[in-house]
Amino acid sequence: MKIKLLLVALVLSLSVQNLAAQGYKITTIVIDPGHGGRKPGALGKTSKEKDVALKVGLKLGEKIKDAMPDVKIIYTRKTDVDVDLYRRAEIANEANADLFISIHCNSMPPGNKHVKGTETLVAGSHRLKEQDAAIRENADIKLEKNYKSKYDGYDPNNPSSFILLSLLKNTFRDKSIKFAKLIQNAYISRDKRSSRGVKEQGVLVLQRCGMPAILTEVGFISNTEEERYINSADGQNEIANSILAAIKTYKKNVEIK
Repeated sequence: MKIKLLLVALVLSLSVQNLAAQGYKITTIVIDPGHGGRKPGALGKTSKEKDVALKVGLKLGEKIKDAMPDVKIIYTRKTDVDVDLYRRAEIANEANADLFISIHCNSMPPGNKHVKGTETLVAGSHRLKEQDAAIRENADIKLEKNYKSKYDGYDPNNPSSFILLSLLKNTFRDKSIKFAKLIQNAYISRDKRSSRGVKEQGVLVLQRCGMPAILTEVGFISNTEEERYINSADGQNEIANSILAAIKTYKKNVEIK
């Protein structure tokens, strides 16, 4: 039995590693402007995180549409409304999204206002168990897209399905990290921003997404200089263009024409 499961794991692993060879395409991206409505997020001297996140998110969506007209863009919010965290992930799962991008601003308490820079978060590996439900809920579509022809769909009573579930989680984690690194590299190379790197954290909205997902902190709203930058039209355009550049590179890397 152990040998059989090992063989199944090997076959499934090879299949997961060759998603692109199966005709995998990025067709749907969900943009998630953080906070909103009665949840303002972090507060700067002159602005609120929810407003910056929405402006950057909307700009990013328009830039993706212009550069990649074949990619469908879905927003978790387009106005100043509060959307529950579970619902944000649910929107992405229901849309069978290929990529989830959450936009936020960072903040530090008094005495640390000098801290600045960007960072991008992915779901902490110790919390990936919470992805199980999202992947199971989305299993039929996910497997039909890449595996159903070979494995006859997802069978919760079949041990190989749990192996596949684990492989999918690892694939999502790996791709999330790769995409997060591309975003950080773009911030550095294109905009000369300070980078605080890529971090794995137990971010609820990311843990519930059944696809590669990141949360990018576009700057410290508690830092006077960065607050000015992330609220300016030029700053928001630069941020959106850097994320777009990362999407283009990521898309090119995971797809085979």
